[in-house]
Amino acid sequence: MKVRPPSAIDIWVLVFPNFLLLDATGPVQVFSTANDEARDAGMPEPYRIRFLAAGGGAVASSSGVRMLADPLPRRHPAGATLIVSGGRVDDLPSADRPADRATLRWVGKAGQAAARCCSVCTGSFVLARAGLLKGRRVITHWADVAALRSEHPDLQVHDDALHIQDGKFYTSAGISAGMDLALSLVEQDLGREKALAVAKRMVLFLKRSGGQRQFSSELMAQSQAEGTSAQLTAWLRPRLHQQVDVAQMAAACALSARTLHRKLRDEVDLTPGELLARLRMEVACGLLEQPGMTVKRAARQSGYGSEYNLRRAFSLQLGVLPSEYQARFA
Repeated sequence: MKVRPPSAIDIWVLVFPNFLLLDATGPVQVFSTANDEARDAGMPEPYRIRFLAAGGGAVASSSGVRMLADPLPRRHPAGATLIVSGGRVDDLPSADRPADRATLRWVGKAGQAAARCCSVCTGSFVLARAGLLKGRRVITHWADVAALRSEHPDLQVHDDALHIQDGKFYTSAGISAGMDLALSLVEQDLGREKALAVAKRMVLFLKRSGGQRQFSSELMAQSQAEGTSAQLTAWLRPRLHQQVDVAQMAAACALSARTLHRKLRDEVDLTPGELLARLRMEVACGLLEQPGMTVKRAARQSGYGSEYNLRRAFSLQLGVLPSEYQARFA
């Protein structure tokens, strides 16, 4: 029998039909590895882990692998950490389906009672549908940012972070970002040294630098969108090394500066300046991934002009230095 201290932290992981397997098992493995570390050191295990689902039993993930879950308990997890896994948005619990309404009511009550309420990937939709995230800063998978903003305009939806905390509510980006979130929770609970030991055992970064944009094709998807954003992107790409202002961008699209701002906000939720900055960052990242490229040359060819400007842009947009990005991705 496993020996756990009275102060062990309950980890409750909610799954549902067609959930993404790694959304649930990735964070759980982090907590389980923390238990392994404690046991090897002769210490009590710090976490109690349960999978939960409406009705309980074997729940099939989107990959076909089934997870054995307990039914949703009647008592709510005071002091526990609730984690809601993600899946395809159409497969998530929704109030439009009568069978899911009880699940969302349970999530709403359990999320309020929990010490920490978390989501992985599109699990943020579930927390939002349960009424837990109104007005809060949140993140989801980059491909579903627009859908979350549309469905829940009251949320402050960010598009480039691995995980975000707003009070006791934690949301994380696509799939493996749930493991980053779990590591940060272990660090909160047990301290940096023990969290680093877990990361080492799992061959993970304790803190991945940057946001999800550098691991996604978001900018490529945006550049292929229809409308004014596509027109402006096509005009900007060959001119990224030049000094370009909003008036020039508006003239290129045969629009007023005010109309250009409005259209870009509606299409991609960016200002003209933000779109230009992201395109330049995309080019700079691609240059730094090339063998033999220097930071100085990358700054000049991507339109930043100087190493200082490039370092400042990387720090603001990705949270890393150009040299750190180059070391990882070149």
